[in-house]
Amino acid sequence: MDPSFDVRDQAAYDALQAKLVPLWSSIDHLNTDEQTIVVVPSADIDVEVTASELQAYEERYLFLLFLLRQPRARMVYVTGQPIDPAIVDYYLDLLPGVIHSNARKRLSFVSPGEARFRPLSRKILDRPRTLARIKALIPDPDRAHLVPFMTTWDDRELAMRLGIPMYGADPLHREFGTKTEGRRLFADAGVRHPDGAEGLHTRSDLATAVVDLLQRRPDVRRLVVKLNEGVSGFGNATLDVEGVGSIATIEEIGNRLDDLPVDDHVGGVEGYFAAFEREGGIVEEMVEGAEIASPSVQLRITPLGDVEVLSTHDQILGGASGQVFLGSRFPADPGYAVQISRSARKVGERLAERGVIGRFAIDYVVARQDDGSWIDHAIELNLRKGGTTHPFLTLQFLTDGAYDEDRALFLAPNGIDKYYVSSDHMRVDGLHTLTTEDLLEIAQLRGLHFDGARQVGSVFHMLSAMPTHGSVGVTSVGDSHEDAQRRYDEVLAVLTEEVART
Repeated sequence: MDPSFDVRDQAAYDALQAKLVPLWSSIDHLNTDEQTIVVVPSADIDVEVTASELQAYEERYLFLLFLLRQPRARMVYVTGQPIDPAIVDYYLDLLPGVIHSNARKRLSFVSPGEARFRPLSRKILDRPRTLARIKALIPDPDRAHLVPFMTTWDDRELAMRLGIPMYGADPLHREFGTKTEGRRLFADAGVRHPDGAEGLHTRSDLATAVVDLLQRRPDVRRLVVKLNEGVSGFGNATLDVEGVGSIATIEEIGNRLDDLPVDDHVGGVEGYFAAFEREGGIVEEMVEGAEIASPSVQLRITPLGDVEVLSTHDQILGGASGQVFLGSRFPADPGYAVQISRSARKVGERLAERGVIGRFAIDYVVARQDDGSWIDHAIELNLRKGGTTHPFLTLQFLTDGAYDEDRALFLAPNGIDKYYVSSDHMRVDGLHTLTTEDLLEIAQLRGLHFDGARQVGSVFHMLSAMPTHGSVGVTSVGDSHEDAQRRYDEVLAVLTEEVART
């Protein structure tokens, strides 16, 4: 909890949040109600990224510009540094049934112009004139709301200073998004999750928990150690305990922890355990089997308290630990998509009972059994938007389709189910030599561009990452899993070819 927390502030915040109830129909549907959407994609994470990476992540949610299809909607979009106008034009050109110039009149951009690595919300709060500029762009605070990314205390303060409610979980509930509280929620909801221990803070805690786990499960080969607030797989480390079994000692496990293979971003083993002591963490069995998959379920709790399953994805994982989120395939395999949706709904109902609202996701590991069925294990609760939010909403906004929870499929108005493959990190050697205009020209000339009539093709995001990092985000939509993968692979092949040619 924020050390400056005051119950009087909570009462004022709750009163402000009550405005979301009458606003909900405007937020949720295409209609003609007047509203102002203030987008502040602020991130507060332990893993430090460069200024250009931070800017690209802030631009990842530009798909929200598609909300300007509502003819009386206004949007204020805030980023740390100004956005290339070519990127803005690209998104507005994708809007179906909207006059570009009319949408542009209802769109405002604000930037504090700060490139340092720190949360965007804090950058705004530290600049009273920037805050006043945003406030002046909200004609009616009773018809406005804030869209954050992680809903931190800074985001909450920003909502209070602007006088508009925030569509997202109250930071008072942020602990539910930690690895420790996630495991406790799974247990409370009766949802299967890996054997392990939570609420750990020191190497000694961790070593003792590992020994206890091996006493219960001497056959376990590998464990996963996780920082409570790690995101996208950063903060996860794999501990090899094969052959140790029930004879493990705290000293032996401590020695193994000294060589824990951690991600470079966390500053080595010492940096990792400094973060572990600061924020806490967990250890749990790594689910293994002949066939393993890593799906996730996306849900939301509305301001009315309704729990809705929004989508399922199969995650594409990689990195040194094999647990870093690289992308996703939508929807998840039909063999387990409905199964994990029902499991996730149980957790959502527990969160709703605690007054949580907003979008969140639950990650799973599933293992195929000899009879072909799947056993699911809930492994993580992300109480925020994530890497599967933007591709799904891009599909939804561009097609006006809807996800059918009972079938675990997305149906477009033309009666065709839609699928996609998405990644924030498509890398091509030499891609940094292309500008945004170059990429979009290639997409148009080579037939990669999203076709609104057929509702297939590829949509690009995180375009500002190209010049510095040689990567770009891509969501490739098709009429089947195979069609979506083919279109994604085609984007990769065309960009490789074009870069080589130039």
